[in-house]
Amino acid sequence: MDKFFFVSLLGLLLAAHGVLGSMMCDNIAMLQELESLDIEEENEVELSEIPSWKSERGGKVLVNVDSFGAAGNGESDDTEAFRKAWNVSCSTPKSVFLVPQGRIYLINATKFIGPCAGNIIIQIDGKVVAPDEPKNWDPKLPRVWLVFSKLDKAVFQGSGVIDGSGTKWWAASCKKNKSNPCKGAPTALTIDSSSGIKVKGITIQNSQQMHFTISRSNSVRIYGVKVSSPGDSPNTDGIHISESTNVVIQDSKIGTGDDCISIVNASKNIKMKRIFCGPGHGVSIGSLGKDNSTGIVSKVILDTAVFKDTTNGVRIKTWQGGAGYVRGVRFQNVKVENVSNPILIDQFYCDSPSSCQNQTSAVEISEIMYQNISGTTKSAKAIKFDCSDTFPCSNLVLSNVNLEKLDGTVETYCHSAQGFGYGVVHPSAECLNSNDQISQIKASITQDIIYHTEL
Repeated sequence: MDKFFFVSLLGLLLAAHGVLGSMMCDNIAMLQELESLDIEEENEVELSEIPSWKSERGGKVLVNVDSFGAAGNGESDDTEAFRKAWNVSCSTPKSVFLVPQGRIYLINATKFIGPCAGNIIIQIDGKVVAPDEPKNWDPKLPRVWLVFSKLDKAVFQGSGVIDGSGTKWWAASCKKNKSNPCKGAPTALTIDSSSGIKVKGITIQNSQQMHFTISRSNSVRIYGVKVSSPGDSPNTDGIHISESTNVVIQDSKIGTGDDCISIVNASKNIKMKRIFCGPGHGVSIGSLGKDNSTGIVSKVILDTAVFKDTTNGVRIKTWQGGAGYVRGVRFQNVKVENVSNPILIDQFYCDSPSSCQNQTSAVEISEIMYQNISGTTKSAKAIKFDCSDTFPCSNLVLSNVNLEKLDGTVETYCHSAQGFGYGVVHPSAECLNSNDQISQIKASITQDIIYHTEL
């Protein structure tokens, strides 16, 4: 059914019943806002048609890392050759920073800093690998490997691979061995303080910790990227978005040991489209609010995704004691296959070796829509809304949700959660309803909708 027709029909039926007053009118307005929420996919067509350097060689200046002494044998340190090539490429208008195919480049932790003279293209066709020994990592750059910052209208593309050589880092994690100290590890690829960025086609794998971070950036388009690491590799988030706006991720396949995509504080206007996730921990907003911090995320859309053999499907996770809000989120057109927690809000998140103290303040969660979500769950609690006692989740909307457990029944768990469902919602979300009169009227309205749509 056309969504605008549905919302209009729902409004007319509510008016006809005439008993819900301002509360249900507010729900109608909120539904209209969530249904119409969208984030412009600007340059989507242009991104898919960006030419490689080969086809536009005549109009560009090619800067090949091999010309600056890179050995490309996977054993010699090519860091200095990459730095020299970058300095030339960044200072040259219309240049292509080329990592050629068929070669392997060993690179230590490095920052590639702009602004550059023109619209630079970073063409990665070869393989870039990190040193595999944590003990030899540069202590001045403990949390990063390859960082690109202060760029404008840069393009990252190619058929190459960025490999973090993370095996020894994973083994040293406290999540692998509780006797190990809990400490951070490098992110493989970081784009920071940049705008108008396009990333197409590259593969990022086996990161030491997070694979690909977008931080403090605006207008980033990611297309056809592959992220890969084993399902038991700790804290290896696929794509991590922080303090960024207007980010679109599409047609990407992500399999990791942590969140396929994670969105954290000060991020807004984020759209994910045609995403495959598995293995991993699903798509998460958060965690937010750790150490009594403020976390704000708004206007997030996931449209068309498949989760296979993941811990979670769509998740919002916040620590006790935080502040801020998550609002204006729509998860739609999602298929789950053998997923432990297909729909989850966890406001008691505690990723800590020790127990977390109970606190009353919390990041507020409201205006979250789950639409057209179906498939199989490993957990009897297919839908779980575990919300703060002080700041209950509000305006949670479920529409056309159908989740089944292959070897048993399913249920919805609600704690301090308010909202409603319409259309098919299985398992039932009646635990969201705190007012029996509203429940009865909604049931009557649903019957009216069925009758009108069958005419």
